[in-house]
Order: sequence, then structure tokens, then C-alpha cells
Amino acid sequence: MKVKECMCNDVSCVKPEAKVCEVAKLMLDKHVGCIPVCDNNNKVVGLVTDRDLILRSLACNKDTNKTPISEVMTTKVYEISSEADISEASKMMSECQIRRIPVVDNNAIVGIITLGDLTKKCDTNQISSTVEGICKCGKNAKNAE
Repeated sequence: MKVKECMCNDVSCVKPEAKVCEVAKLMLDKHVGCIPVCDNNNKVVGLVTDRDLILRSLACNKDTNKTPISEVMTTKVYEISSEADISEASKMMSECQIRRIPVVDNNAIVGIITLGDLTKKCDTNQISSTVEGICKCGKNAKNAE
């Protein structure tokens, strides 16, 4: 099965200059835990998660009405093509310890695939393996903060 068959293609993006409070409100309105940050050509330049908002903004006492999202977003973003197999997305999530991957074709975002999307389409063993990889702790944890 291809990524395009199970990804969400209704993705709200923000510009790097958007304020933290605006992005938090957008997450609340859209009921999502992550928003891609894109330039004027819809190229993904970052990803902001609810965790980023808490750890890099609120916990640091930043003024959410003045702080641009570019100051708190994650800049190391993994991407996948809509034509990739969902097993590739599952492997990437496990190896990179991430739960969300922007789907990019021709350098522009076309969707996002999440661990939740995969749970609906993958077999139980594959999901178990992916979740185990995401949850690894210690020296091998790539994205642990």
C-alpha cells in the first residue's frame, strides 16, 4: 500500500514568521498535535509539535504573542514521497523515533502521515515493531531531548 492511500491530505501549514500563539490556536482548532512550517513555495522548512510549544516556548517563558514559530520549531524534518510504500514510512518512524512524517512530492508538501494513520492500515506486528522503535531510550535514541 502506498503512503498516498492512507495519509491525510488536508494539512494546515504555517509560515516561519507565524506567532507561537497563532499556531497553538490552529492546532486546537484542527485537533492536531503537529503543524508543518512551510516557505512561500510550500517547501517544508520545519515542523512544530505540541511538545515543541511546551518545551521551547512555555517552559522558557517566551512571549507567545511575539515569538515566531521559527524559534521553537523542529528544523530536522524527515520527509517521504506519496508514492513510497507504507512499510517505508513505518521503518522511518521506528528508526528516526518520530510519529509524524510530512509527505512531499516535487519539493512541496502534499500531506502528512502519522503513526495513527499506520495503525489503521498496517498489520499488528509491523505496528508493534514501529512503536517499539519510537519508544527506545538511551544512547541510541536519535531524537531524545
